[in-house]
Amino acid sequence: MGLRWTDTLEIAMALEERHPEVDPRYLNFVDLRNWVIDLPEFEDDPQHSGEKILEAIQMAWIEERE
Repeated sequence: MGLRWTDTLEIAMALEERHPEVDPRYLNFVDLRNWVIDLPEFEDDPQHSGEKILEAIQMAWIEERE
């Protein structure tokens, strides 16, 4: 089964692999949302993202980086 919006830690790890040059602290939510949707393993409805979900993914990514 693929990634869903609620898989914040798994999404963060995948984004870290694909975009190691990016500092997630300064990433805007539009780019973050697009990058999540573009992950090959992402299978959720793109319309079901919201600011809280994106913020949770961003925070997980920052924690993963540290």
